[in-house]
Amino acid sequence: MKSIDVVKRGKSRTTESFERAKLERSIRAAMRTVKTPDGQADDTARAVCDVVMQWLETRPEVTSADLRRQAAAALHPLHPEAAFIYQNYKVIM
Repeated sequence: MKSIDVVKRGKSRTTESFERAKLERSIRAAMRTVKTPDGQADDTARAVCDVVMQWLETRPEVTSADLRRQAAAALHPLHPEAAFIYQNYKVIM
């Protein structure tokens, strides 16, 4: 897969390379927050990442907010409660 830059939020708007493993970890963390069994959390994180990877195929650069919205949208049909936690983690925490 080609390199994809993620524009971070904040005044500096720095970028970092997209890492699927980082996205999977954050999805799993949201799933565990709502007490999802590890196996289900792992399977769901992989499924969400597959959807996000398809979305990323035509994009050389995305914002971290866009990435979070896409991942939450993919997670919602699989686990609405975890999707809410994932989408709003900065507000809740």
